[in-house]
Amino acid sequence: MTLTSTRPHTLPVVARRGMMFVLSSPSGAGKSTLSRMLLDDPGVELSISVTTRAKRPGETDGRDYHFIDKARFDRMVETQELLEWARVFDNFYGTPRAPVEKVLAAGRDMLFDLDWQGTQQVRERARSDLVSVFVLPPSVPELERRLRARAQDSDAVIRSRMERAGDEMSHWAEYDYVVINNDIDQALKEVRAILAAERLRRERQIGLSTFVRSLQSEL
Repeated sequence: MTLTSTRPHTLPVVARRGMMFVLSSPSGAGKSTLSRMLLDDPGVELSISVTTRAKRPGETDGRDYHFIDKARFDRMVETQELLEWARVFDNFYGTPRAPVEKVLAAGRDMLFDLDWQGTQQVRERARSDLVSVFVLPPSVPELERRLRARAQDSDAVIRSRMERAGDEMSHWAEYDYVVINNDIDQALKEVRAILAAERLRRERQIGLSTFVRSLQSEL
């Protein structure tokens, strides 16, 4: 039997809830580079943290961070306005909840550059919306080479980063995906493939039931 229809053919539009897409890695393994590359995707936005530290030369409020005072930060913690937060030396950093919820509800994805502790906090508060990727270096010597090639840190800072790398890498099994960054272009392809696949998850396509019913009504 051949089915025919006189209705005009249109491309289906299925509503989707966005996701929190987290990249973590030891310093120098490539998460910041991959994050910048992923922002070429119009469906991806970068999460902007709040911080109590002073603005540095060249930084812009609302682009690099939202710069707030400690009293405002404490209120955000008390009223559960932050998805995650941490103290780093004498300064505090956190991820505002409201902008993330707005982006996800609009069907776009929020990109996070977090360490394992921040990722753990987000997972506790929003597990169903979270997709986490841990980026590994191909070797320890290569990790050190990349840190030195940046020419941004002293020998003491590099040694400190290398010492922390072991602890950071011990949390790889807590992530949904692991990408070994031997070549940045290949790593980007793999991360984009993860993003594409996660967008197609049935539970994220909130308009799928309506679309299927519309198909059935045409039979």
